Amino acid sequence: MTDTRFAGLLEAAHALQPRTVALRRALHRHPEQGLAVPATQAAVLSALDGLDLRVHTGSALGSVVAVLDGDEPGPAVLLRGDMDALPLREETGLPFSSTVPGSMHACGHDTHVAMLASAARLLHERRSRLRGSVVFMFQPGEEGHHGARHMLEEGLLDVAPVERAFAIHITSKESSGVLRCRRGPIMAAADAFRVVVTGRGGHASAPADALDPVPAAAAMVGALQTVLTRRISVFEPTVVTIARITAGTTNNIIPETAELEGTLRTLSESARSTMLAEIPKVCAHVAEAHGCTAEVFVDRGYPVTVNDDAVADRVTALGAQVLGPRNSTVMPNALMGAEDFSYVLREVPGAMAFLGACPPGQDPAEAPPNHSNRVQFDEAALPNGVSAYAAFALDALG
Repeated sequence: MTDTRFAGLLEAAHALQPRTVALRRALHRHPEQGLAVPATQAAVLSALDGLDLRVHTGSALGSVVAVLDGDEPGPAVLLRGDMDALPLREETGLPFSSTVPGSMHACGHDTHVAMLASAARLLHERRSRLRGSVVFMFQPGEEGHHGARHMLEEGLLDVAPVERAFAIHITSKESSGVLRCRRGPIMAAADAFRVVVTGRGGHASAPADALDPVPAAAAMVGALQTVLTRRISVFEPTVVTIARITAGTTNNIIPETAELEGTLRTLSESARSTMLAEIPKVCAHVAEAHGCTAEVFVDRGYPVTVNDDAVADRVTALGAQVLGPRNSTVMPNALMGAEDFSYVLREVPGAMAFLGACPPGQDPAEAPPNHSNRVQFDEAALPNGVSAYAAFALDALG
């Protein structure tokens, strides 16, 4: 039996589709990267204009926090949409392709903003049903700039007594319109590391007269994979990838240094701590065996994105009610990508869900993925995201 609180919600989201698409395409044409996104911020403020909201803008970043107060007092829920683009040259051929060289909304953040802005409009029309407040979090700097953490430091959770949080991330790798959520970890922690191996340079024809850092660096690649399998349980998904190796200037010179650069992805803090301790030890010992030394520099990234079990279950149930059972499924496995919504979920119970938007006629398995300069998203999926955002707030506060 359909909950009367959600009657007509999806239809209302479809009625807002021209507005949703117009905002999405405007943002797609003019992508901005990082924490400073003045044009995107202005577009969000314009989209919210005319709604009775308490609006706050960031001090050190181009964020927008808009609070909708219901007709009755109560707790608050937070809905997040990230705003920033990626450093890519778009090659989709879309009529609304990026006009900014080297910048593209390749992760769908333009759709997130548009869906959240339309959800604000839907909820504003239904504020008489809200016993509490809705905090709309428009966040820049998700792509490696810790925007969510900066917003928390600027008082994001001080604007209202937030008790639950929800975010949607679009994906081209799922069927269009399908909402997928899961309990527990849904995205990984991501840490970057760089290893500088130092030996002694010399002539390539006489390696015995030098201390070649290249074999030491090469041995580290295999050793790091081995330590992962010996120190981390096979039931703890963990990835160590060396993505860059740099050494030397020509074919007859043994260089003094070699560099490795890689990423560590983990789904638990225990695995993360273990590997962050093991990587420097392994590199130091391998270097020593080759007569070299190694320095390891770690850049700690986003923590594990962990969904609250009860909230994740409720998101799945709400999706089934509002979108239909076929359009709300449990996600079987976490993704090893990372998300800074993890910072919010450390502070309040909440969940992230993925919204499928594979273009018509394409197989999700073959579609260009998020972060590809050819990725495209089916805009027909957007009303499902708009109504899912609104349903989450109505359910929590209704």
